[in-house]
Amino acid sequence: MDYLPLFADIKDRPVLVIGCGEIAERKIAFLHRAGARVQVVAEADFDEAQIDNVVLVIAATENRTLNQRISDAAHARHRLVNVVDDQPLCSFIFPSIVDRSPLVVAISSGGTAPVLARVLREKIEALLPTSLGRMAEKASFWRNHLKTRLTSVAERRRFWERVFRGRFASLMQAGNETAAQQILEDELDNPGSTSGEIILVGAGPGDAGLLTLRGLQVLQDADVVFYDHLVTDGIRELIRRDAEQICVGKRAGGHAVPQHETNQMLIDAAKAGKTVVRLKGGDPFIFGRGGEELQAAAEAGVPFQVVPGITAASAVTAYAGIPLTHRDYAQSVTFVTGHYKADSTPFDWTHLAQSRQTLAIYMGTMKAAEISEQLIQHGRDADTPVAVISRGTRVDQHVVTGTLQHLAHLAKDAPMPALIVVGEVVQLHSTLAWFQHTTDTEGFGSSVVNLA
Repeated sequence: MDYLPLFADIKDRPVLVIGCGEIAERKIAFLHRAGARVQVVAEADFDEAQIDNVVLVIAATENRTLNQRISDAAHARHRLVNVVDDQPLCSFIFPSIVDRSPLVVAISSGGTAPVLARVLREKIEALLPTSLGRMAEKASFWRNHLKTRLTSVAERRRFWERVFRGRFASLMQAGNETAAQQILEDELDNPGSTSGEIILVGAGPGDAGLLTLRGLQVLQDADVVFYDHLVTDGIRELIRRDAEQICVGKRAGGHAVPQHETNQMLIDAAKAGKTVVRLKGGDPFIFGRGGEELQAAAEAGVPFQVVPGITAASAVTAYAGIPLTHRDYAQSVTFVTGHYKADSTPFDWTHLAQSRQTLAIYMGTMKAAEISEQLIQHGRDADTPVAVISRGTRVDQHVVTGTLQHLAHLAKDAPMPALIVVGEVVQLHSTLAWFQHTTDTEGFGSSVVNLA
């Protein structure tokens, strides 16, 4: 270890910065955040005696000779000095910082690879919720009170391990500090008595990069994850390594686990004190049955949260270069599911057949012939452009375009999952497709992704 990591209290202490410009301004702002009394001098005004009454020295000049002089003067006076971008002249270096004050994480490569340290900081930033600072402040307030109730260090450590990994942390992250405070009190009065919770998380359409930051944080906190078939391997790789993973997914034509059994499994795991993540493709509140599962949780008295996801309609159309709305083509968009209960109210085909709107139809390939027939019968032009987007946002994304009258042919044998798009905006696919190269194919003016 070339450097001793330290967190120094420089509040109201004098720090000398020599130089001006953008680099110096960044250092000065950083020092002000720590409460230092910053003294700034220009290169021409530097005098070695200025170092005598400060605790730190920062040289932010581009004059190598002056920087050497500043470094030598600081070393001679036993003052810590940092010369920007010149590690051999430094006696201390600035780490990359993840600031969740009062919780602070510092990352350093000892000056050997500062860009690598910044890359690591970005990764850690993504994993650490912004609520950690408030959690640390709450813990500080409770520490002395806790000592009067839990007399041993081991008891207090177990207490904090339980609350930091359980419902308290989730409530703090959700901004509900009143309920979080009640959890602390309940846990203190009856250790281990607080139940777990269910967190419904939207995994997005497939590309792991489209998982939300909050979704990633939740996956890192999960004790058990119940996931669907639409959740890709890339997303599952982001789940905490020691979390239990249980597939309860459903496929067209069959159910791996009946819905009521899935509901009960979630509830039982939460009542056992676990942090339960229900991971669904897309957004769980858009044709994902998320509302049904949380209704069951509410009836069972199990607390829950929702982390929205990017729904397929907005994501896969964007990756296919098909804007859902456009001033020249569509002033509205309607999300429709082709999979519905037999006893449910039939579609308002007259409304859906109106022109200058976009239809995004989930799970509609098996009923493509009926959809085409009904839309044309109720007034939609048979030559309306349509697209079938299969496995959107994934490396094997496949897009086929044509017209409404040929929708059944286009949807036949389309790889799953697939989204049907009906509307004039589909014309823009050939111009705006960016995710993968497309080439024209024979038949009905369609196009497919060239995966070569």
